[in-house]
Amino acid sequence: MSSALGAMFRVLEQGLVYAVMAVGVYFTSRVLDFPDLTVDGSFPMGPAIAGRLLIGGVNPLIATLCAPVAGFFAGAATGALNTKLRISNLLAGILTMTALYSVNLRIMGRSNLPLLRTGTVLTVMEDMGISPKLSAFLLFCIVIVILKLMVDTFLRTEFGLALRATGDNELMIRSLGVNTDSMKIVGIGIANAQVALSGALVAQYQGFADIGMGVGTVVAGLASVIIGEAIIPPKSVGMGTLGAIIGSVAYRLCVFLALRLGFAPTDLKLVTALLVIAALSGKSIKSGIGAEGRKASRHAGTEISV
Repeated sequence: MSSALGAMFRVLEQGLVYAVMAVGVYFTSRVLDFPDLTVDGSFPMGPAIAGRLLIGGVNPLIATLCAPVAGFFAGAATGALNTKLRISNLLAGILTMTALYSVNLRIMGRSNLPLLRTGTVLTVMEDMGISPKLSAFLLFCIVIVILKLMVDTFLRTEFGLALRATGDNELMIRSLGVNTDSMKIVGIGIANAQVALSGALVAQYQGFADIGMGVGTVVAGLASVIIGEAIIPPKSVGMGTLGAIIGSVAYRLCVFLALRLGFAPTDLKLVTALLVIAALSGKSIKSGIGAEGRKASRHAGTEISV
């Protein structure tokens, strides 16, 4: 029983740390309406930057905060390719993601960096007297709460409203004198900063940084966002970010249950695809049933009036 509870606790920790990435994916996919594939490159960029600095003896907090700075520039590069060079959004993300693979390898110096013998933000928490069993959970709770408050507040500012308007109706907001190109560059940069921060925390949580950590990250992020929207309808920005966080935990729980049911680790990509299909089809079926119900009600009302 205790082992099962311990496993569920680890699932919750993983859901929270990956929720930082899910909020970043929500930022591009829902706020900016930009299908950003840079995520698969910016996610391992966080571990590459943080891991290299940690091994070099840099303070863990500073090393971790350097990751989102690098992630911002990675996202801004995608935005610049799309807005300045007029490369399509999907291709711009693919180009940046491809380039980041070499950049990350150059930063790390090799494909894998062990971090078990170096100080991390988790060891800093433990040095403060917090139990090793609770340090990761408390840290990830603090980070995700602060991040959610910052994102929600930012998107309600004048700049944030212009950013949301760029995603909703680019032509309209451009007619009001807003530089939509700059909005996209900054917005995609902010989203990938969150993704890189998540990667840096994941690497310190797992005890290693690996060049292949970003494979499938964007799919997992979209799955978290879609599942979250199925659980909590995104009627506002706050509900949208909350849905992404809850969706991340739910997604990790589904993966955990799939493994417990006997699925091989190699089947997890298939499980992810099925989860996304189920969430999307469930929403479509629900909206279709609602539309049929409204149509039937209008038809019945017409017959009565006749």
